[in-house]
Amino acid sequence: MEDVESVGSCSPCNSMIHNESFVHTEDQTQHFQGSPELKTSRGKMTMALLLVSYGLANFAFFGVAVGLVVFFRQVLHQENAEAANSVSMWMGTVYIFSLFCAFLSDSYMGRYITCIMFQFIFIVGLMLLLLSSWFLLVEPPGCGNGGGLRQCAAPSRRGVAVFYLSIYMAAFGNGGYQPSVATFGADQFDDADPGERRRKQAFFCLFYLSLSVGSLFSNSVLVFLEDRGRWVAGFWVSTAAAALALALFLLGRPRYRRVRPAGNPLTRIAQVFVAAYRKRDIVPPPGDHLHEVDGEGSAIRGVGNLAHSDQLRFLDKAATATEEDYHDGNAKNPWRLCTVTQVEEAKCVVSMIPIWICTVVYSVEFTQMSSLFVEQGAAMDTNILGLFNAPAASMSVFDVAGVLATLAFSHYVLVPAAARLTNNPRGVGELKRMGAGLVIALLGMVAAAVVEDRRAAARPRPGRAMSVLWQAPQYAVMGASEVFVYVGQLEFFNVQSPEGVKSLGSSLCMASISLGNYASMVVVSAISGVASRRRTGGGTAGWIPAELDRGHLDRFFITLAVLSAVDLIVFVVFARLFKGIEPEVEEIGSSPQDDHIYIV
Repeated sequence: MEDVESVGSCSPCNSMIHNESFVHTEDQTQHFQGSPELKTSRGKMTMALLLVSYGLANFAFFGVAVGLVVFFRQVLHQENAEAANSVSMWMGTVYIFSLFCAFLSDSYMGRYITCIMFQFIFIVGLMLLLLSSWFLLVEPPGCGNGGGLRQCAAPSRRGVAVFYLSIYMAAFGNGGYQPSVATFGADQFDDADPGERRRKQAFFCLFYLSLSVGSLFSNSVLVFLEDRGRWVAGFWVSTAAAALALALFLLGRPRYRRVRPAGNPLTRIAQVFVAAYRKRDIVPPPGDHLHEVDGEGSAIRGVGNLAHSDQLRFLDKAATATEEDYHDGNAKNPWRLCTVTQVEEAKCVVSMIPIWICTVVYSVEFTQMSSLFVEQGAAMDTNILGLFNAPAASMSVFDVAGVLATLAFSHYVLVPAAARLTNNPRGVGELKRMGAGLVIALLGMVAAAVVEDRRAAARPRPGRAMSVLWQAPQYAVMGASEVFVYVGQLEFFNVQSPEGVKSLGSSLCMASISLGNYASMVVVSAISGVASRRRTGGGTAGWIPAELDRGHLDRFFITLAVLSAVDLIVFVVFARLFKGIEPEVEEIGSSPQDDHIYIV
């Protein structure tokens, strides 16, 4: 697998010939480089505010998400497969919103304003969820506990309507906040400083650590409230945590770097493809004879010129000047003639798409922790060592434990050892880490299948129900895979994305989770449909029936493991094809590029 990440910020997708971008500090525009005030004004307190705020926001989000499948079953009276699909649909919507909101962030609003606005929407959604549960759904109070001992009344149409409005408003708010805050945090580091580049890499680990700690507290505190039917109290805590997260984020305002939005990236990318298609019969000249603007700034607001690369050469046609381009003002028409920087931006986005697609199958496996893993645990013995009964959803603390242990191992052992062996300060490259994560996730699905097979075998025997603690290995293995896949993916897209599409790059990580949830919903529905058609009078009730003892959930997990193996092979192929190339640096005293444009 090509170690693309060894070039770090020298990748053509992340390097500028004139490496300057502009930031706002206290509503003033300053250069990112060469400003001692900027470098000294950022510190541990700023990062602490961002990370604690992010942790609280995730505490609020996962406080809702971790018990949602139980809420669908016990309060809204949905069956297992329907509840799993409802959670998958909601989780998928959370992250699909990230694409739209990242577009707004990069294009028009900027990351700082986007973070504030969508955190506010998230809080409003949680408040509606609280009120709809309090006054319309959880009747009588305390009903809908995880054991199903106290049944809720049938929900009213109005209550269900307000409930869905609230959770999808919360999905919209959280989906918009997630990719913007990840990129906003990375903006606080100066890539021109080697020390800050290392701190930026550590930031991504701390960023995921913050997410995991927030998830840990929600899984170990809020889930117990919700499992005992105290849904309203749990939603109160989530709403308060989200409000505190926004307050802490606003406290850092005087010290934040704020990068200017660079305009609509989708339009720029579309212009490249349209211009290249119009000149499809033209053979592009060498890179140094393609069209670029004079001076240090590029045609893209707030972004320096990007170096030309030899990948996807057919797109270079868009930056090939012709005689027709200089007639009737066509040289200023980006739908006919694009700059090298604009073409390189499009190349970067296109080249990352195959890598991104390969992470979707992993996200199908990942989403099982909030749906079928929980339903599997609910069918097991939840008594912990004879001391207390644990909600099935609380087993996800082992997922968080796996994340924390793997983060510590990666940061303190794996990366330093790999850095010494390879002389690469980044240690293990992002693509290699992602590949390792896919392998680990495959093992997690196998572990889940083995546990389900043993659970089903033990269930018919009285007093021999399998303890829910046997789920700990599958959760921990999936947690370890998260660190390699999602942290590596977040770093990969941030490093490889040009400045004008960094939030969009971060949102690709979220969007893969979204598509994974939708794909999970399709797979579950397809398997349930096929099994129901094959059902006979005394035969099986399908793989995922309302009563799991009559099904074959283990076969579903094995199916996901096989899909993961195929996906791993495809990923390795595309990872080896992905290349990072050193940038061309314009030498001092060289003539402007437009002086030697080759006109076809």
